[in-house]
Amino acid sequence: MGMGATNTLDRVAASLGLVPEVSIEFQRSVDVANGGALFALPALLACGLLRHTGKYFSLPQGYYRLDSIFILLALMALTRLKHIECLRYCAPGEWGKLLGLDRIPEVRTLREKLKHLSNEERPTNWSAELCRDWMEAAPDEANMLYVDGHVRVYYGSKTKLPRHYVSRQRLCLRATVDYWVNAMDGQPFCTIGKAIDPGLIKVLEEDLVPRLEKDVPKQPTAGELEANPHLHRFTLIFDREGYSPGLLLRMKERRIACLTYHKFPGKEWADEEFRSCSVTLGTGEVIDMDLAERGTYLGSKPGERIWVREIRKRNDSGGQTSILSTDYCNDLTSIAVGMFSRWSQENFFRYMRIHFGLDCLADYSVEPIPDTTPVTNPSYRELDGRVRKTVSLLSRRLAEFGALSLSGEIAPSNVERYERKKGTLREQIAHLQTETERLKGERKAIDQHIPVSEVPDNERFSRLSTQSKHLIDTIKMIAYRAETSMAHVLRERMSRHDDARTLLREVYGTEADLIPNDTDKTLTVRLHHLANHSSDAAVRHLCSELNSTETLFPGTELRLVFEFVSSQNP
Repeated sequence: MGMGATNTLDRVAASLGLVPEVSIEFQRSVDVANGGALFALPALLACGLLRHTGKYFSLPQGYYRLDSIFILLALMALTRLKHIECLRYCAPGEWGKLLGLDRIPEVRTLREKLKHLSNEERPTNWSAELCRDWMEAAPDEANMLYVDGHVRVYYGSKTKLPRHYVSRQRLCLRATVDYWVNAMDGQPFCTIGKAIDPGLIKVLEEDLVPRLEKDVPKQPTAGELEANPHLHRFTLIFDREGYSPGLLLRMKERRIACLTYHKFPGKEWADEEFRSCSVTLGTGEVIDMDLAERGTYLGSKPGERIWVREIRKRNDSGGQTSILSTDYCNDLTSIAVGMFSRWSQENFFRYMRIHFGLDCLADYSVEPIPDTTPVTNPSYRELDGRVRKTVSLLSRRLAEFGALSLSGEIAPSNVERYERKKGTLREQIAHLQTETERLKGERKAIDQHIPVSEVPDNERFSRLSTQSKHLIDTIKMIAYRAETSMAHVLRERMSRHDDARTLLREVYGTEADLIPNDTDKTLTVRLHHLANHSSDAAVRHLCSELNSTETLFPGTELRLVFEFVSSQNP
């Protein structure tokens, strides 16, 4: 039955199908490792950890309950166990005490249950409903959405994924791309994984915008949109990858405002156009920015030309950052704050990679890609690479030919050598020009994209498991949101706000005593002292806030009570 298994009778009964599920029973325990992680349970439940799970998920009859599996995965994320394999090196009985069980499932069992939970589209549907709940709970935050792609590198050997440029490593590596939607403060709303990346523009138009048009709350009514031609439904903010006059025009026609950086800003503006503006960032910090604004047309084609607002910020170094906006209602300071708060999403990616194992695999399985999925034609890719190489070589030869000059003493030998060099370069340039035109003609004659079914067998690849990763990512989103809400409470008693998450990580890894009281129907989680008095004071305030929620441990009637060890309570 495994190390730490003591509930033998119930385990045998569950294996024989005699009990539908095992009841949760807590025993008085002292110095339980990672006991402080239970401090996050009220926040996890408030953020939706067990919301709608009964609607979308079910487990075959057995020993472990559905809510116990979800709570275990969330506590693993908060205690920085970045993937399931980490449980091999953890005491299963100690973790079982946190869940009211004799022990947690072993890694193989947990993987089997995760595979069962990830059948069909259950994780996607569950995540979508949670996204709608989060947006409904914070309509002001959902009015301004940040969209960006996160490249998830794959180092395994199960399949040869397409290569993507990874900016943080400055390398082209085999990877998939996940597109995330976040609020201004970095809070995540949803994510969409793409094994074959079609680019930000296509993902916006084909996947995200149709969904957001239905999910974003408090959008203007049809009458309000008709009365004010400049009014928009909500705002999308993205980086230069989404720069496209055509996209901005199509989004404007759908009454969606866009903010992005100008990809071709042109000449710098005169210093006289800038004025100092006091702006309030999403963090509440007030700073001064030198801003200027103009109106400009984008697009060279008559049917794609669009009038946009161009706002520039003058940096301390004297450089200028250009922002394009189709938000015609808000002032330039609001637009500047919205655009420059985009780094909150980059900070979210970095924090999730380091602390929550965002790039870790949920399992090692791969799935076939649907035959109708369009992919880049391998022949086109090979020809395109040859064209780029030839054009690059041609550019170097043209530059060398233009820089060649006859200098110094004009001796017959120098003139002869000069003419010979010129002639050689002229022949090479003519050959490269002919070769470039030939290769471009061959590239133009074949399709750039073909369905997967037409890809040669030696060029085909599979995609990584999508639904299990989506389920784990959703639980990690909930864990991040729970940690964020707890950090806001701690900051009310902390002078250094940036240390709130560090303190929470210390709390999650601290030992605690578990004291059930069947008479009062309470489960006391008594945390051990932390490193210093200021940390203790901040967490005592957190205890007060958590106790006011009167949260019941799932599957029981025990109310959670949070407190500190003291001399009066040894």
